[in-house]
Amino acid sequence: MLKRANELACLGLGLTGSNPIVGAVVLSPAGVIIGEGFHKSGPHAEVVALEQAGQLAQGATMFVTLEPCNHQGKTGPCTEAIIKAGISRVVYAVRDPNPLASGGAKALEAAGIEVVFNTEVADIAYSNRAWIHKIKTNRPYFIWKIATTLDGRTAAIDGSSKWITGPESRAQVSKLRSESSAILIGTSTALVDNPNLIPRDLEETGRVNPVRIVMGLREIPSDFNLHNDDAETIFLRSHDLSNLLKLCHERDFNQVFVESGSELGTALLKAGLIDELIIFQAASLLGSGLSFIGDLGATNIKEKMDFKIIEVEQYGIDLKIKLTKETEI
Repeated sequence: MLKRANELACLGLGLTGSNPIVGAVVLSPAGVIIGEGFHKSGPHAEVVALEQAGQLAQGATMFVTLEPCNHQGKTGPCTEAIIKAGISRVVYAVRDPNPLASGGAKALEAAGIEVVFNTEVADIAYSNRAWIHKIKTNRPYFIWKIATTLDGRTAAIDGSSKWITGPESRAQVSKLRSESSAILIGTSTALVDNPNLIPRDLEETGRVNPVRIVMGLREIPSDFNLHNDDAETIFLRSHDLSNLLKLCHERDFNQVFVESGSELGTALLKAGLIDELIIFQAASLLGSGLSFIGDLGATNIKEKMDFKIIEVEQYGIDLKIKLTKETEI
């Protein structure tokens, strides 16, 4: 049931703004699912699931991915809704790290509800990693996406780069964009590629286009795509990463999807700000051209930067390799 709740939670990626993704399932004493819900702005997952269950929620068990909140925000505390509905048992997978909303488990136990903290489904914390990371570190989760050849080239020597990877990989990039709060590039990428940075088919999902951030000092011509009305664009006229972090904090971004070239990406990596690398690797070689990574300052093999491979998938003829430097959420 927790795995099902997590599947529901993931439907909310890109829909919750600065809030976490949450999924909830209500199970009757007979073992029948009588209510399901996920957070997509507005009512929380628990409330949606309880409304679906109605009177059948009396004596039922709720499975929820995140500890139910215990504070009054734009909506009332989920703990109050659970108590009022007559739920007898709550099973949750991730403790709420937000001090403003924590304490839900204790409030439910004080009301006589059995509460079970179950950490066996590791995917649940991982699915909510961006929000959890933001709460714990006070900055968003940065994912750097790279499309490269087998020899690490992102463009040919003449600067041409479309298309290194196939349509299946590009569809995945569109999905990753739609799940992010903001998309970050440098002015070099903006001037060379004239990107739009808009996910495809968002109308069908209810998501809004993520904020586009262009970092650097050079002017972007007014007729370039980044000046259109498809999404908000912030031109951050700075090379100082502290200004980027200040902007992200002010906007309360959960996840920033980096689609920059090597200069900005390497700077973020050296500063310890890249939390995850997603490399779409084509089965091709260039032998020359632009590398996706710049100088990391390593002078011998002991100074290499190591990563943990957490996922490898094939899309068309490309490999998608997901790596992280984090050992735990």
